[in-house]
Amino acid sequence: MKVNDLVTVKTDGIQRREGVILAVEEFNEGIMYLVSLPDYPAGVWFFNEIDSRDGTFVELRQTETRS
Repeated sequence: MKVNDLVTVKTDGIQRREGVILAVEEFNEGIMYLVSLPDYPAGVWFFNEIDSRDGTFVELRQTETRS
């Protein structure tokens, strides 16, 4: 994922929240994403762990395809 990608993030709420990536920082253990959310337009940092599906908080938003 890269800057300006539309993503969803896992937060403490029931539903994932939609946002836009503002910055990306890579580390040995995973990747940090600064994501702009409606309530936090300046961005909130989320960390995706490399080796843990439970540690994945940011995912690329899946677009619906119609046939």
